[in-house]
Amino acid sequence: MYPVGYGLYIGMHRWDLLSSVQSFVGLEFFRNLFVPGTPQFDFFWRTLLNTALFTVVSVPLLVAAALGLALLLQRPIFGRTFFRAVFFLPGVLTVSVMGILWRWMFDNQIGLVNAAREALTGASPIPWLSTEGLAWVPIVVGTVWWTVGFNMTLYLAALSNVPASLYEAAALDGATPGQQFRHITWPLLAPQTLFVFITTALASFQLFGQSLVITAGGPNRSTQSVIQYITEEGFTNNQISSAAAMGFVFGLMMLIFTAAQFGLMARDVKGAS
Repeated sequence: MYPVGYGLYIGMHRWDLLSSVQSFVGLEFFRNLFVPGTPQFDFFWRTLLNTALFTVVSVPLLVAAALGLALLLQRPIFGRTFFRAVFFLPGVLTVSVMGILWRWMFDNQIGLVNAAREALTGASPIPWLSTEGLAWVPIVVGTVWWTVGFNMTLYLAALSNVPASLYEAAALDGATPGQQFRHITWPLLAPQTLFVFITTALASFQLFGQSLVITAGGPNRSTQSVIQYITEEGFTNNQISSAAAMGFVFGLMMLIFTAAQFGLMARDVKGAS
């Protein structure tokens, strides 16, 4: 509670790191976030929208890909342990290494993606990193590749606890694999899906390193995350109080979002059980 309270205190003062006296300004910096026309209003809500877009796109992909990989690697196939390790290993990389790798992969001129595309189709390179909209592709794809292994491991652990007798009985009754997934696997994985969905959504809202390294928030701030902008406001623009106010508001929004999301999904989990 102390960091939260101290952040609120900083946000209500005109904070100067070189001065021992910090003047009280009340809710001025909070008000700037809700008054159209101020730079804080324009950039805070724009970058928040960018972050929400990333979350909406990446979370379903991460949940679906993790569940799909877990279902495939739960089967008794050759090299199952090897493939589990292969899909999990990217998660041990730091965000800087991951970002540099995917920035090179999607480089406008010498990237592997453009090189493969030109070799296969003869088409000219696509300016992935300098085109609004397309710049999200390496960020989203790189994030899925980087983090899907953790969720996959959670699903693998959950699948190992599903009794095989349920599938055997369903098969004897003539249930297809799709029906078995719908009526057995998916309901029994509901608690794990709730956990995976909420933690993945919260992690996605904390987007920072991927967009910083891969696109530097460009082009035209189209991939800049809200945490990137808060960091810029505090440590580049030296507006410590403004950044503290933004951080407090953003944290409060995340609490409300998590509570609402947990309530809705917990109700579905209860209904499924």
